[in-house]
Amino acid sequence: MTGRAPRIVALSGGVGGAKLIDGLARVLPPEALTVVVNTGDDLVHWGLHVSPDLDTVTYTLAGMAHPEQGWGLAGETFGALAMVERLGGPSWFRLGDQDLGTHLVRTAGLAAGRTLTEVTGEIARSLGVKVKILPMCDGARPTRVDTPLGTLGFQEWLVEHRGAPRVSRVSWTGDATAGPGVVDALAACDAVVIGPSNPYVSIDPILALDGVRDAIARKSVVVVSPIVGGRALKGPLAEMIASLAGRAPSAAAIADHYAGVLRGIVIERGDGRPDGVTTLETATIMRTPEDRACLAQVVLDFVSSRPWGRASAVG
Repeated sequence: MTGRAPRIVALSGGVGGAKLIDGLARVLPPEALTVVVNTGDDLVHWGLHVSPDLDTVTYTLAGMAHPEQGWGLAGETFGALAMVERLGGPSWFRLGDQDLGTHLVRTAGLAAGRTLTEVTGEIARSLGVKVKILPMCDGARPTRVDTPLGTLGFQEWLVEHRGAPRVSRVSWTGDATAGPGVVDALAACDAVVIGPSNPYVSIDPILALDGVRDAIARKSVVVVSPIVGGRALKGPLAEMIASLAGRAPSAAAIADHYAGVLRGIVIERGDGRPDGVTTLETATIMRTPEDRACLAQVVLDFVSSRPWGRASAVG
């Protein structure tokens, strides 16, 4: 990697992953960064193809994301939703008016015969995003969660039921073919960065696609732990670790989950170093754009400098 920016592929889903990607985009030239985004969360709602994780990444890179909640759009209004509610339509999944425009364009593009990868690129370019964003696949690959209420679609579980039913299993159905460019990008990159995303429902769907694990088998793969101080900063990950792994949420639980893939992990200072993996302790909470860029640079320095082995480090 001497003399040029490292070629990074970032795997992402959710708000934490999008924040780190924004940080990487601030410190890398656009051509050095490719983002592969989970689409297991996608759903059809009001007859429209909605891609929540793709939109969160795109809006964040475009500087349009809601600054507090991290998903959705800043300055969003909900006039269409209010009318749907008035007419007795389904309103459990809240679509804002600007966001609705994105789904209209995506759905129209897909109906015209373009792929999700093509439409995603068109949307990103229209919003001024220069980083390449790739959906993990073009075909339908929905995430399903087994709960005491039965097997639920991911958004049905997370949004309609507020992530409350205990999860006993996560699975996927449909086409396991990785999207065009995904495996090639992984094969050509210098390192793979996994953001602080939920491993079960944001990253595992990507890793479960045909050819993906093989493509990263010889790469330096670094994850930023989404567990800080024994809890998840956002979302139901802590409860999922307890129900799916039978252990307390921790950086060690994250490292063990990625065993066989992971070469290094970045954790919050004082969170306890996992055994058997090169570890960097640093500040990982991203409250500001400057925090994002700082953490991204720390991750890149870690990727570039480590003699990947069992030794641990403090940075």
